[in-house]
Order: sequence, then C-alpha cells, then structure tokens
Amino acid sequence: MKRTIPFVPFKLHVARKFARPFFGIGEIIEKVMPSLEMFLKQSEIDLEPREYISIAIFSSVFWFSIIFSTVFVLAYFLSAMSFIAIELIMSSILSVVFFIYILLYPKLIIVRKLKSIEKNLLYGLRDLAVQIKSGVPLFDAMVSISRKGYGKISEEFGICVKKISTGISSTDALEDMALINPSLNFRRSIWQMVNSIRSGTDLGNTLENVVITISNEQRIQIKKYGSQLNPLAMMYMMLGVILPSLGITFLIILSSFSGFAITTAFFWLILIILILFQFAFVGIVKSRRPSIEV
Repeated sequence: MKRTIPFVPFKLHVARKFARPFFGIGEIIEKVMPSLEMFLKQSEIDLEPREYISIAIFSSVFWFSIIFSTVFVLAYFLSAMSFIAIELIMSSILSVVFFIYILLYPKLIIVRKLKSIEKNLLYGLRDLAVQIKSGVPLFDAMVSISRKGYGKISEEFGICVKKISTGISSTDALEDMALINPSLNFRRSIWQMVNSIRSGTDLGNTLENVVITISNEQRIQIKKYGSQLNPLAMMYMMLGVILPSLGITFLIILSSFSGFAITTAFFWLILIILILFQFAFVGIVKSRRPSIEV
C-alpha cells in the first residue's frame, strides 16, 4: 500500500480515502475485470480490485478538474473563451488516458518483474542446485540465493526465508511464493521443489533436471527470436529505406509533370514520420526479444 503509482495524486492509503464515493462504480467495473485481483497480488499492491478501480476513477476526475480549471483561467485572461469546447474535450481525453494507464499499471509492473525473473531464473536455480548437491541445507541455500545479485529471484527467496524464519514450513512458504509469481517457469520450478520435498526424493537431482529443461526452452526461444528477425529486417528495409527514397523520387518526378509543388514542410513531415517509425520498430524488436541473459 506504500507503493506510489504514476498519475495518482496522493499515496495509495490517502487516495483510498478520497476514492470511497466511487466504490460503487468500482464494484461494477470490477465485474468486467476478473483478472485485476490476481494482477494486484502479483504486483504487490495491497488493495482490493474495487478500491484500486475507485482510485483510478478519483485520479482521472482530479486531473480533469486541475487541467480544465487551469486552461479555463488561462483562456479567460487571454480572452480565448471561444475555445472552451476544445479545452473540455482535451481535458476529458487526458483524464481517460490517465484512468486507463492506472488500470494497466499493475500489469506493467508484472511485465517488468517477469523480465527480471526470467533473466536470472536459470542462474539462480543452477546456483541453488549446486549448493543442494554439495550438501548445503535448503534453508541455508535459499539464504545464500537471497543475498546474491539475482534481481527479483533474490527478492523472492528473501521473502520466503523471512516466512520460514517466522515459523512457516518451507513447503508452505515455497507454495505461497509460487502462487503469486507471474513467471510460469518459476512457479513450475518451485512446485517441483515442493513435490520433491514432500515425496522425499533427491532435491538436488530435481533442481538439476529443472535447470536442464529451462535451458533447453531458452535455446528454443532464442532460435524462435532469430527466425523472427528476418521478416522484421525485411519490413524495416521496405518501410524505412526503400519506400521513402523511391517515394520521394517518384513525387519529385510527378511534380515536374503535374505542377504539384513540394514544399519544405512536406520533407520535414516525412522526416518526422521516419523518426517515429524508427522508435516503433526498435520497440517491436525489444518486445519480441526473450528475457534471457546471455
């Protein structure tokens, strides 16, 4: 509940008090967003779905009031009251954008957490397997992992170690860690550890098999990513290099016959479009890249 969220004007425990009048609307919207509860748990936001939705509604109303009133005062002093309708529409659009962003923010946190986990999962489990096979007790091995630089993996094991230190059994603590974790590979690995502990089989061999399985899956992901780069490179060549150069040449030749004038602003527009395309293309390539540290 101490987490701060972009575009929420106050800390969550304060915003929750202001958002109480919107709880009824929050309950209605909650029915069409059944996955929000799990998203909030996985993103470690200690709020009920209706409370979080109500905070999003309150924040959008708050920013609508601030933006519209500020622009209204400026328009009044600048004698531009004829643009009130446009200001109203722009304020409404921005408030809706803030509302949607706040609703999607838990999923954004989960995506970041998932990338950190997937990036360090293989190394963390391999380290854990080596320690277990060397005779280190499971609790001591988890303490060691929690103190090393494995990102979210170390944080997850640190939370698990604290629960075990308070008297919770290791299997229950591991299950709790797996239930709210967004990574399928991490959950599957922890559940196999739990099953191995309960059945009395060799935990070291179980972890070693898990590491081999995840390693093979990551190789498949890398090969799949490599096969996707070829059509992406072709698309970049067509839309980012060939089409603009040939298109400009064709328009220049066409303008010489038709008398259609090509101004400097036209070339600036093409340049802006190409820059936006470059950023979008880089984003597409990064989004498809598997979260694997090599």
